[in-house]
Amino acid sequence: MISAPPLLLVLGPEGHGVTRYGDDVAVAVTAARPDATVVRVADVDAAERALDGVPGEAPVHLHATDRLFGSRPEDAADVVERWAGRCRLMLTLHDVPQPSDGTMFERRRAAYARMIAAADRVVVNSRHEQHLMDEFLPDSARAHAIALGARTGTPPGGVVAEGRALRVLIAGFVYPGKGHRPAIIAAARAAEILRAHGDGPEVVAVRAIGAPSRGHEADVERLREEAAALGVAFEVTGFLDDDAFAGELVAPGIPLAAHEHVSASRSMLDWVEAGRRPLVVDSRYAAEMDALRPGTLARYSADDLADRLVDAWRDPASTRLAAGVSLSPTLDDVAAAYLRWWAA
Repeated sequence: MISAPPLLLVLGPEGHGVTRYGDDVAVAVTAARPDATVVRVADVDAAERALDGVPGEAPVHLHATDRLFGSRPEDAADVVERWAGRCRLMLTLHDVPQPSDGTMFERRRAAYARMIAAADRVVVNSRHEQHLMDEFLPDSARAHAIALGARTGTPPGGVVAEGRALRVLIAGFVYPGKGHRPAIIAAARAAEILRAHGDGPEVVAVRAIGAPSRGHEADVERLREEAAALGVAFEVTGFLDDDAFAGELVAPGIPLAAHEHVSASRSMLDWVEAGRRPLVVDSRYAAEMDALRPGTLARYSADDLADRLVDAWRDPASTRLAAGVSLSPTLDDVAAAYLRWWAA
């Protein structure tokens, strides 16, 4: 138990999803407890210098994913073990390992086991991640779950007029497994269905709201070629600032979150904060979020996506949240949950 909030260490480059969420939580905590201290650092070296001034038994909390520490999962484990020897380190772990990590799964699993063993206490962002730890990190101490918090308690109102395009919108970085290829295939099939009934869209497109992840630039060209062969345009906005990103989320189109192997998803919250009701491929995590924020998601089975795109194109109001729907828990709720956890 600690009587005051720990030092909140926010690690990583500006714009990284985990870094940004850690900063959002830190801001909410300091709003509730002005005595909380936040230290923002861009990289491991800067964090090392910041920790030099921290007393040995002082509590420090960090939102972490292995990719923030270096190019190898082992780098993350090495750093966390070193820091845990210098302070009372508490972690919120993101991107919990699962078999869909492919060839990196065993290395990531070993690294996360080391980080969990070194940390004083651990939080994850969903019960789904608790289950992943039970399944794949069974010798690790059980983590506490605190769901990702929304930046607002209620979505904005208003309806944007939809055009005659069948445009599927996917928010976030472009990388394999994010769902762009299934979306392209389903959009082409949906257009066929609509045209067979004399009700076809004038344009068929999948729009990636974001840039390719580092090293995946060539994937964009391959997706464009595959989409063109099916009569679908593949559009990529590139990196956007906050205002431009928000504008894309409310633009005409069908919001989609098609990443099947998610551990916890900020992009689902991006959609609902913008007042959108995205199609979300069914999974244990999607079911958990559907129960947490009823009415904010439209879950679908992977083989039903084309039919669901047809339905959404015919009823664009279904892609907008109903008035009065609650987006709780909010970041304020999350800050309160962390304060209770630290004090327990």
